[in-house]
Amino acid sequence: MRVWRTSRQSGKCAAFLAIFMLILSAELVKTASEYDPYYTLGVSRSASQAEIKRAYKRLSAFHIWHELLLILSNEERRSNFDRFGQKDENQHFGQSQHHGFRSFHSSFYFDESFFHFPRYPLDFSDSKYMLRLAQFNNEVLPDSHKRPYLIKVTSEWCFACIHIEPVWKETVQELEPLGIGIGIVDLGFDRALAKQLGAYRAPSIIGVVNGRVTFFHQAVVREFLRQFVEDLLPQKLVMKITDDNYMAFLENWHVENKPRVLLFDQVPIVPLLYKLTAFAFRDYVRFGFVDQGGTSSTRLLLQFNINTYAPTMLLFKEDTVKPVDIIQARGMKRQMMNEFVSNNKFLQVPRLVSQQLFDELCPVKQFHRRRKYCVLLITGDDPAYLAANKAFLDFASANSKDVLRFAYVYQRQQQPLCQALLQNQGAHSAQVVILERRSQTGKVLYRSVSGGWNGSEEDKYHLHEQLELLQKDPTYLTSDATLPELNNEMAPIFIIRWMNAAYDYMLQIYDDLLYSNWREMMPILSLIFSALFIVFGTVIIQAFSEPGESKPQKPKPKPKEQTRTEDDASSRASTFSRPPKKDFVEVTELTGITYTSNLVKLRPGHINVLLVLTNASKSALLRKFAKEVFSFSGSETLHFSFLNADKHRHWMPSLLRLDRDGAQSQSHSDDEEESSNYMGYVLALNGHKKYFCLFRPVFTGDDGSDSSSDTSFSSDSSSRATSIEVHHKLDRLGLWMERLMEGTLPRIRVPAWPTLFDDTAEG
Repeated sequence: MRVWRTSRQSGKCAAFLAIFMLILSAELVKTASEYDPYYTLGVSRSASQAEIKRAYKRLSAFHIWHELLLILSNEERRSNFDRFGQKDENQHFGQSQHHGFRSFHSSFYFDESFFHFPRYPLDFSDSKYMLRLAQFNNEVLPDSHKRPYLIKVTSEWCFACIHIEPVWKETVQELEPLGIGIGIVDLGFDRALAKQLGAYRAPSIIGVVNGRVTFFHQAVVREFLRQFVEDLLPQKLVMKITDDNYMAFLENWHVENKPRVLLFDQVPIVPLLYKLTAFAFRDYVRFGFVDQGGTSSTRLLLQFNINTYAPTMLLFKEDTVKPVDIIQARGMKRQMMNEFVSNNKFLQVPRLVSQQLFDELCPVKQFHRRRKYCVLLITGDDPAYLAANKAFLDFASANSKDVLRFAYVYQRQQQPLCQALLQNQGAHSAQVVILERRSQTGKVLYRSVSGGWNGSEEDKYHLHEQLELLQKDPTYLTSDATLPELNNEMAPIFIIRWMNAAYDYMLQIYDDLLYSNWREMMPILSLIFSALFIVFGTVIIQAFSEPGESKPQKPKPKPKEQTRTEDDASSRASTFSRPPKKDFVEVTELTGITYTSNLVKLRPGHINVLLVLTNASKSALLRKFAKEVFSFSGSETLHFSFLNADKHRHWMPSLLRLDRDGAQSQSHSDDEEESSNYMGYVLALNGHKKYFCLFRPVFTGDDGSDSSSDTSFSSDSSSRATSIEVHHKLDRLGLWMERLMEGTLPRIRVPAWPTLFDDTAEG
């Protein structure tokens, strides 16, 4: 019975295996035709683009994948497929020969041709929005400084993309007529662009404004997408205007050098179309909005006789009482607004504040275009020039022509330009120059109007006569010059630009952290944590390490000479110590009061450098000691003290006996006898770890007992001998200090520090 079941199971497996092999063989045979886009679309290899698109439209109802159209609609990809059989421009030539097996392999696991899973097909209408990397960098990024872009990121096998498609289409139909750019990025079709955008999953929606990429993180609803685009625009594009501030708004044209536009509408909030228009022309025109439905604009509506039944736009230039242009229409369109502003984006007589404005206002002469001349008033910003400037504005308004462009420039702000036109001659009054630009390098033909400009009727008549002669005879401009580039007077100062860039960068980091864009944030976070680890690790190591335990990177060579002079020792700077913070060395006396804090309970890692001296040698040894250790006094872990052996005769012998046998067994008379032998000794005491390093003084032939006992020499001779010979005991202290900092000195450990008694008090 068991054998029969096994045989039946083996038969089923064999049958399934046979079916599988049959399907595999069929798939391998079909690859040559099924993955041919010409064959799938049913067109010949000589078909035109119109025939290919008609075939795609015919088959799109049956969900034929849009990749076929993407291959054949691009001449470069189509040529690659005809020559090498490549479907992707990133595919190398050598990869095409095994394409059939890979295609079946992909189909077996993922492709709809085997299991008939529904993939997400792009509509033919979406193909015009497809973005590639070069197109994004060359077209979208520069254009994003004039209008925002809304980009959808999609991919194959994106079921969520199907769910948001109806909302996306409604949003596109609403926002595209307003002037918002639309784009689509396929993760599988252009991975380089997706990587540059930071998009690693689909669906994703991205906004691009001023070259900055921002991700949409809310529910995909049309209202949210509209608000997302509106929030991408810079703040303060449009100013709210009321009866209280409208005059200040209009009169500020002189400061900003821009015309003013007022939109009157019944809605309480600024329409998105108006914001987009303000964003596109923000470098030329200042925009204001008046809510007609409120009570704060009653006087304003009466003054300009505004019709409250339709939106109205007024454009003002130098005249703040009468607008130069008006439009009024229900359902105002984007094209109407753009033409209205574009035709009036300069003042009647603008001030040249940048090279860009100069290029647009006075363009270089083109051979196929009519000549254009720039009438330039070189003046000043002092009150004395106001009358002349006002007269020039009146003259320009009365003589406006297509071939003439009137402008003025402040001599103080644009000195290089004025010096080139006035031939380095200072002007005590305003001057008028007529010029024609001949090349992009700055070459101009020009002529100065003689007599200057005071704004009188005679000056106006004379200038009018000169312009009439110019239009009759172009050779009237007899002088030539090469103008330098204009200073940008409106450019923000460096600190403002830096603060704005820092704000945008911090905002981007906050957005990435808030919405867990860890793939982009990991390099930055890794750098930050690495720096913090290094800083805190270094601080912790220095806090618990000892100065003598730090090893130098390069061992210092031993000196050739065995001894050094006092001048060499005092000028020597150790490479293992910090520079001194003071111009003196603090040396404290080790007494019963300071003994505990300076030695017994000295902080971990700190060392007390102790000098042993006597009353007679105190002055000479302290002076020499300070010179030798001065270059090491910058270290925060070194302390300097001295011990008077005349006061504490027993301490040094007790310390050395602790090293030899750990017990104090000799009599007090021995201490008293040996106390004079330790003058000039220096000890480096580590109070926490209970060890010390010992410096033995240089032998000078002078015994410390000589200075404290009766001798046959006079007191003057003894004092002179002490000052001359005693200080030589510390000649080699500098070398010993270097070895102390290197950590190469032998350490003498003690079980405990001996008690410090005052022998003079006992006596």
